Amino acid sequence: MVELFINYLQYERNYSPLTLEKYVFCLQRFEEFFKKLSDGLTWQTVDSDVVRRWVEELMDDDEAPATVNAKLSALRSFYKFALSRKLVDKDPVHRIVGPKKDKMLPYFVREEDMDRLLDDVEWPQDFEGQRDRTIIMTFYNTGVRRAELIGLTDEAVDFSSCQLKVTGKRNKQRIIPFGQELADALRNYIKIRNEVFDHSPALFVDGKGCCMAPHQIERIVNRALAKVCSLKKKSPHVLRHSFATAMLNHDAGLESVQKLLGHASLATTEIYTHTTFEQLKRVYKNAHPRAEK
Repeated sequence: MVELFINYLQYERNYSPLTLEKYVFCLQRFEEFFKKLSDGLTWQTVDSDVVRRWVEELMDDDEAPATVNAKLSALRSFYKFALSRKLVDKDPVHRIVGPKKDKMLPYFVREEDMDRLLDDVEWPQDFEGQRDRTIIMTFYNTGVRRAELIGLTDEAVDFSSCQLKVTGKRNKQRIIPFGQELADALRNYIKIRNEVFDHSPALFVDGKGCCMAPHQIERIVNRALAKVCSLKKKSPHVLRHSFATAMLNHDAGLESVQKLLGHASLATTEIYTHTTFEQLKRVYKNAHPRAEK
């Protein structure tokens, strides 16, 4: 049965040798498991309880939920194939639910590190230096996505009311307020940019005066964050996470942050509540009558 299944994956589904190897390894391990339970068990007689016990053993061996689900998926594919070929009478994996995946906490830069980057690091006073600093500041002060920043034009910036008009996913527009610091940085950058280029198709442009490409933005952010932190991931999205985390740490409401980020669902914004322990400490200190004792 296993050989038939692997041949099907190889010749009909064109799976890669590495993927086939993973399937073979998984099915061999499962067979070893149920044979260890009882010599009388076969692929045809294995039931849902056996599969559940296998999942439990994998979890007891500290297998990551994602790994367990991958193995369960391989076994599910095998039995689906066997059932379609009438090699088995039932699918024991059909109603098995795998373990919930661990929620990945978002990477974010600490406030003190962002302060060092924007206040203490020396940025070149030329066009590229001021552009790069203003890009970092725009990400951190507004929480915009990379694509949203690339799509900004001069008309999107309202200096009189310190507001940014952003076009997000599915062309939904939202207004994001910003402070005087970013307003000054944007004015200074635009002044320098206009001295270098006669015409600008976007707010932020490259060294040739053209719209910036995603990889150029990634490189600017990565290079800047490397100066103040050792995070494995250094991307525009990390700055978006940093914006949200800073807002919540300073008592912004979850629904307000949702609107600023342009999230369709509040559940998406809730991932940032895992990173706001500082806020909890402040609430506790202010509210509990014996917190100072």
